[in-house]
Amino acid sequence: MIIGDRLRAIREEKKLSQGDIERRTGLLRCYVSRVENGHTVPAVETLEKFARALEIPMHHLFYDGEEPPQLPNLLNLKSSDKNGWGSIGKDARYLSKLRRLLAKADERDRKIILLMAQKMALR
Repeated sequence: MIIGDRLRAIREEKKLSQGDIERRTGLLRCYVSRVENGHTVPAVETLEKFARALEIPMHHLFYDGEEPPQLPNLLNLKSSDKNGWGSIGKDARYLSKLRRLLAKADERDRKIILLMAQKMALR
């Protein structure tokens, strides 16, 4: 997960501008932009300011839901899983964005998208 993407998504869900975040946190709007675009990694203290400005608990910056996610059993991972497509870098960011968007789609639309992907992969 890229923290800047998550901050932008939450800010936009709450219909706040970067200027609103600037006023609520005291951080410059250009800094907020740099964080959201992945040019700067904020410190924990800065993330606390963002969470207060967005009026959410800080753990919501890292995952959805009220309960922490179940941790995977890392001992059972195969070595090929570690280096698979979407596990690191640009592909991981792309996959993360795709997962967030698919979570917002309804079941019928997800089935259509999966069918299209299957047909394209067979080409």
